[in-house]
Amino acid sequence: MSGSSFGRLFSVTSFGESHGPAIGCVIDGCPPGLEIKVSDIQHELDRRKPGTSRHVTQRRESDTVEILSGVFEGRTTGTSIGLLIRNEDQRSKDYSKIMDVFRPGHADYTYWQKYGIRDYRGGGRASARETAVRVAAGAIAKKWLNEKFGVVVHGYMSQLGPIEIPFKQWEDVHQNPFFVADSSYVAQLETFMDQLRKSGDSVGAKISAVAENVPVGWGEPVYDRLDAEIAYAMMNINAVKGVEIGAGFASVAQSGTEHSDEITPAGFLSNNAGGILGGISTGQPVTVNVAIKPTSSIRLGRRSIDKNGKPVIVETHGRHDPCVGIRATPIVEAMLALVLIDHALRHRAQNADVVCHTPKIKGNASYISHVNGKDSAGLPLKEDPEPEEG
Repeated sequence: MSGSSFGRLFSVTSFGESHGPAIGCVIDGCPPGLEIKVSDIQHELDRRKPGTSRHVTQRRESDTVEILSGVFEGRTTGTSIGLLIRNEDQRSKDYSKIMDVFRPGHADYTYWQKYGIRDYRGGGRASARETAVRVAAGAIAKKWLNEKFGVVVHGYMSQLGPIEIPFKQWEDVHQNPFFVADSSYVAQLETFMDQLRKSGDSVGAKISAVAENVPVGWGEPVYDRLDAEIAYAMMNINAVKGVEIGAGFASVAQSGTEHSDEITPAGFLSNNAGGILGGISTGQPVTVNVAIKPTSSIRLGRRSIDKNGKPVIVETHGRHDPCVGIRATPIVEAMLALVLIDHALRHRAQNADVVCHTPKIKGNASYISHVNGKDSAGLPLKEDPEPEEG
């Protein structure tokens, strides 16, 4: 199987399956000298790990990360970083009844047709379990981006099923199991999820992410545009079915005078572009929305076929998230950070000596309104730090 690597200069290659002994990744291209502790990575993994509330899968994984290489005396050496997370709570017997049938909405059928063999235990390589190592790699990317450029990458759940949750404040995101930015919605979401779980069905979600303080100039036109690679990264997350940059699909209903982000000496007047023009970052916050489909593994019977093409009814009784989107925020953040660090290094390699005398324009203060697709005032933008040249 090819296609297990992501990134050009900051490259992440993942390995492992859901019910194998371990999952892990190898990171190539991390700049040397970055101070990294296990706790830096573990903090991000703990945000994503299963079993943290009654609303997610009850599979109990500590997701304890081991740094195997590439870090010496607490600093990256510039060599390959090896990260390993051992699987601890596999229950493969839960999948014995579906070893010869194809679950609707899963990769079972396509993997079988492509490879002629599949690991049916928990979805094998197609399981979202693999995203844990992306979060681990993303933790390193986040730290480097923040230390070098002051970039802050964070996200939140902006919709759960039919319930839209507007942005209120970042502090709320860390205070609830749904990663919503308005804690007043938590009780409503818990009631909704309790009823959903009893019904045996599942639901989708929307995750919104923002990268603040991204310098102007990142992105490689025309085929490696920053927004194109962000969309590529997000679509490589399990269960993601749609991506928006900036105003996204709301742009269809906007007029040109409304959508185009006017520029004044004092700054941009809006951020419908989501911080990217012509595939290159503008210096405004980069804003992304990600649509996540309902979990395909549900307890309700669904029609399918077995390996011989005969009709069957499939019921899945493993430990599954009734909404995979609840734990997706750290994954979306990680993939955004991985794209940004790769483009930061690519920009530095080619354009470190470029001098432009035109002043850098400040971003618009109401960028959260474009993440939500609302007209609210949003969150005031932090002052940009002095970025590293290049």
